[in-house]
Formats: sequence, structure tokens, C-alpha cells
Amino acid sequence: MTRRRAQLSSLQTTFAVSFAAVAAGVTVLVGFLSYDAAARLVRVDQQSAFAEVVGDLQDEVRHNTMTPQDFSSSEPGHDIVRPSRTDVQVLGAGGEIVDGGSPALPVTAEDRRIAASPVAGLTVQHKDVDVGQDVYRIATVSLGGESAREQGPGQPAGRGAVQVAQEFSDTEDLLRELQQRTILMMAAVVIAAGLFGWWLARRITHRLRILAAAAEDVARTRRLGIQVPVTGADEVGRLGRSFDRMLGRLAQSEEDQRRLVQDAGHELRTPLTSLRTNISLLRRIDELPPATREDLVDDLAIEARELTDLVNELVDLAAGQSDTEPKQRIDLADLADEVAVVARRRTGRDVLVRASGDTTADARPAALQRAMSNLVENAAKFDRGGTAPIEIAVTGPEQGRLGVRQGVIRVEVLDRGPGIAEGDLLRLFDRFYRAADARSLPGSGLGLSIVREVAIAHGGAPFANRREGGGAVIGFTVGGQE
Repeated sequence: MTRRRAQLSSLQTTFAVSFAAVAAGVTVLVGFLSYDAAARLVRVDQQSAFAEVVGDLQDEVRHNTMTPQDFSSSEPGHDIVRPSRTDVQVLGAGGEIVDGGSPALPVTAEDRRIAASPVAGLTVQHKDVDVGQDVYRIATVSLGGESAREQGPGQPAGRGAVQVAQEFSDTEDLLRELQQRTILMMAAVVIAAGLFGWWLARRITHRLRILAAAAEDVARTRRLGIQVPVTGADEVGRLGRSFDRMLGRLAQSEEDQRRLVQDAGHELRTPLTSLRTNISLLRRIDELPPATREDLVDDLAIEARELTDLVNELVDLAAGQSDTEPKQRIDLADLADEVAVVARRRTGRDVLVRASGDTTADARPAALQRAMSNLVENAAKFDRGGTAPIEIAVTGPEQGRLGVRQGVIRVEVLDRGPGIAEGDLLRLFDRFYRAADARSLPGSGLGLSIVREVAIAHGGAPFANRREGGGAVIGFTVGGQE
């Protein structure tokens, strides 16, 4: 029952029914108006033809002295009053039928009065007269009267009359047949529109069904790596490509989370193992010499601090991947000044800030501050004992002729440390990656990974180079790819 209800309420059925309904409405309206116009035109044409015949007859009897014999069917020259589907019957002065029509037309008292009238051209009309199986409209036109000299005593004053009848039942039959054909044609158009609408809806919704099946497959199997086979340049095609990109981003995010958990577990295992070993030694702390006790406590403090730093960096890395912090208009040069103040206090090193160009951007200040701080701390760690100042250079694009800013903002941290080996440049921003000569130094290998995540989130990219004269240049861009 639910499946049947879903089929009845599907988009394809809605499209097909809507298309058929619109086509039916338009077809019925056009068919009704066309039939009404055609019927009106045919009826008016028939009435005009009949009125013209009657008018010609009136003119003829008024301008000429006519007798019933002049309109006899055997008398030549008067076929003008006998057009197609027109019947003519001639009446005498007393209303008697002199020349019967085919079929014979009924004669009423009004027709006899017209036949006896001395005035030529008087007319009486009868509508919807049943003659046999047909329906006629009849007009009786008087022929006029005799002169007083010609009229005998006791004779009618008129010469008679001519009855002209037009059959219009066959016209109504024709219109009725036209109506039936119009109805059949409308029904055929509605059925054809419904079938075409069903075919068109099926064609339109075919890709939507593929997209829905892919979404249901993802929901059922939780596999994000499937391909969505939806093509086209229309809205459905763009929806399919957007859905495919969304699945790709989700799959990449899931893979990043999986790798982060695996890498974090691997990195946490070493300090936890060391902590567990040292804790087991605490059970025999009374047996250890005082110097060993001091070393044990120092090791525990160092390992706890490193574990705390690692957890904090993992939290920062996860936070850097999220977009929960709202963007705002900030000046990266001012942000670099704040980072320099904190770095001087923490490291005791001299930190200089250089800025040029337009360094304002829509960005997340906390994330960028964390990325800059990681770069400065990394420089201080590798340039331990150095006397040259650590430099933060923020370079923005210049305004063009039309006042439009073009380019990206570049943030660089320069030091005079040992530099970066050629083989480490490509993996420097990988998670937990530490160069061979840096494994003895404190750290988790996540600081530069956070820099990369922040740069990518701001439409930029990280970079690292060896500094001319010794040292390293590590930084990132904001607002475009380097």
C-alpha cells in the first residue's frame, strides 16, 4: 500500500497528470471556442443565404407583375428561387396550392391572408416548421393584387403567393456531427497529451530517479565513494554534479578523520607507553636512589606536557577543519603584530613584522592567528639559540587602475635556522611528519598541518622554501592558489 501510494505521489506521475490536465483544459477551451465559432458562422451563413433569396423574390414581385404560373416548376427562367436545399411552393389567390413543393409545405391561415393581399412583396416567416422528418424555415411572399378593372366580382384582391422554404435540420445534423468529431478529437488529444506527458516526465525524472537511488544507496550502505552517473547542462545535471562533489568532499572528510584517528593513535601510543613504564617504576620508588627518583619525576612531567601539547594540537587541527568560526573583515598585518607580541613573551626572541599592500581580507581571525603562531613557534624551535630576529612578512596586492584588488595575501615567516632539506620540502605539511634532524626536538608534527588546513580553508595554500643565506621561509597565502 505504501509503495503504491509512493508511486501515485511520485514526481513522474505529478508531471504526467499536470501535463495532461493543462493539455485537456487548453484542448477543451480551444475545441469549444472553435465549435462555437464554426456553428455560429454556419448558421449565420445559412440565414444570410435564405434572407438573400427572400429579398430577391420580394424585389422581383414588386417590380414586375407576376402570376403563380410564372413561378411554376415547369416555367423556365425562375430557378433563382430554387437554390440548393431550398424548396418552393406556389399558392393561388385563395391560398390553394398551385404548384406543390417537394416536399409539400404546410399552408396556414396567415399564408392564405398573404396570398390574398393586393400588396406585392408582403412577407410572413415561420421558423422551425416540421415537414416530414426535417425542419424548415418558411417565408411566404405575396404576388400583389389585380387592378380594379381586372378584378372580377367576389374574387380575391391578390394573385397568390410564393412560399420559399430552407431546410436547416441537415445543417444541425452537420453541426452535431462536427460536435461529435470535435469531442472525439479533444479526447484523442487529451489521451495523446497524457501519454506524451508520461513519456516526457519519465525522461525528465530518469536522472532524478538515478540521483535518488544513489542517495538511498549511500544512506543504506554508508559508502560515500560511489559515482553519481548524472549528466547534462540543465538543473538536474548541475544537481547531480553538486551531489557527486558533495559525496567526494564527505568521503575525503571521512578519510581525513580516519587517518587523523590512526595517526593520533600511533603518536599517542609512544608517550602513553613511556608513561606506563614510568608509572610501573613508581611502585619501586622507595628502592630507587634519589637521583633516579628526580629523573623519573622529570620524565613524567615532560611526557605529561608533551601529551598535553599533542592533545591540544589535535583539538586545534580538528577545529581548523571546521567552518564554525564566522568570517569577518580583518587586517592580517595587525594580526601579525599581535602574534609577534605573544611570541616575544614566550620565546624571548626578537620578532619583526613587515607589511606592504592591502592586507585586509574576509577571514577567520582565530584560525589565522593559530597558523601564524605555529609558524613563529616552529621558527623559534629550529633556530634555538639564534640571535637574528624572526621576521613575519605580510604582503598584500596593490590596487589596480580601476581600484580593484587583484592577487592574494602572502604571509611568510623567515628564520636563520638550519634550513630545510630538499627531501623534506614535499612532506613538510603532512600530519605527524618530522624531519630526521627534528625528531629529537619537542613537538608532535601537527603544527604545520594546522597551517595547511587553515590556508586551504581560506582559499590559499601553504609553501616552504630555503632562505637565501641560510634558514627557511615558511608561510601560506589567503584568497587564492599560490
